[in-house]
Amino acid sequence: MTEIIGNLENHISEAVAHYWQTRKFQVEKQKNKGISDAGLRSAVTGGAQMDGFIRLFTKVVVDAGLDEKYVFHKKRLELPGFFRPTKEWDLVVIKNGHLVAAIEAKSQVGPSFGNNFNNRTEEAMGSALDLWTAFREGAFNCGVQPFLGYFFMLEDCDASVRPVKVKEPHFKVFPEFVGASYRKRYELFCRKLVLERHYTSASFITSESETGLNGVYREPANDLSFTIFLKSLVSHIRAFA
Repeated sequence: MTEIIGNLENHISEAVAHYWQTRKFQVEKQKNKGISDAGLRSAVTGGAQMDGFIRLFTKVVVDAGLDEKYVFHKKRLELPGFFRPTKEWDLVVIKNGHLVAAIEAKSQVGPSFGNNFNNRTEEAMGSALDLWTAFREGAFNCGVQPFLGYFFMLEDCDASVRPVKVKEPHFKVFPEFVGASYRKRYELFCRKLVLERHYTSASFITSESETGLNGVYREPANDLSFTIFLKSLVSHIRAFA
């Protein structure tokens, strides 16, 4: 873990570069095939963009003391829910029949942020509610709480940093949302997920599509930094190691 924290910026940069390079390859591949995927939805339908981050999370778990055989990604990701039979997470850690950790790693690129923002937030809240309710009802762990993590990367562009109007036909929205850009909305969302204990920890970064190819990224909020996220994950993993 010391090695990862000491070189964390490089590790994150590699994952960011992998994301944008993979997306670029998928978009170009679709264009060559003459496929128009509804506004370059390749970032969603192509898959594999978040693999760099998943590999980094896996390395952190292993360095914290758990064998890689306990870490699952790509397959065997289903966990029981309460409102639905199962839900696939992006990475799960299971040892001796105990759910140690479950992580969601998501992203969003432009140009359309409105509907996608609502979909992403509803998905994240619903997944957490489903898992914690199943946990309460004894679906797993016999009362030992797992680590629930949420990581999000947003494209840094004009459309994501521009102030967004809110509609208030009947009641006033909370003041922090007035004039907030989608970048600010995601920051608030990730922070509130942790404050309301829906997730154990959350991390939020942004990256531009061009400079991101070289691994450039930003962390808009100190309390949602990658370092804090990983340290929280490590402290939980070590209890099971």
